[in-house]
Amino acid sequence: MPVIRLETFIDAPKQTVFDLARSIDLHQVSTAHTNEKAVAGKTSGLIELNEWVTWEARHFGIVQKLTSKITAMNAPDYFVDEMVSGAFKSFRHEHVFEARGDGTLMIDVFTYISPLGVFGKLADQLFLEKYMSTLLVQRNKVVKEYAEKRELNKAEK
Repeated sequence: MPVIRLETFIDAPKQTVFDLARSIDLHQVSTAHTNEKAVAGKTSGLIELNEWVTWEARHFGIVQKLTSKITAMNAPDYFVDEMVSGAFKSFRHEHVFEARGDGTLMIDVFTYISPLGVFGKLADQLFLEKYMSTLLVQRNKVVKEYAEKRELNKAEK
């Protein structure tokens, strides 16, 4: 079972980063290259505890749907989303936010199980774990960019 752990320092307050990480709209910006769209459930704004969203996106040339639900939340310290249905056998994405000076350390722990048994494990090793890491890094770059731009704009006023 692959576990992807990322740490991203963001020069913005924890509440700002927490809210941007929960934003359905910003998620769609960060995954524009896969044409990811929220198509059911919570489709815009900030997702909350026990809410769910169905995403439609193109991965590996195939249009796929995945539904995830927020299963735990302690604002603004963490939230967890877990797959309800989709291409994976399962996934759990923990989002942790720690204040560091004037900024925030955003920690992602993404754990998943691929379908298809041994073939899924082979796919993990050959390309899937790297692909998922790249998606998460891209998402975090967008959260960082928007959070820091928002704080810069506040400082200029």
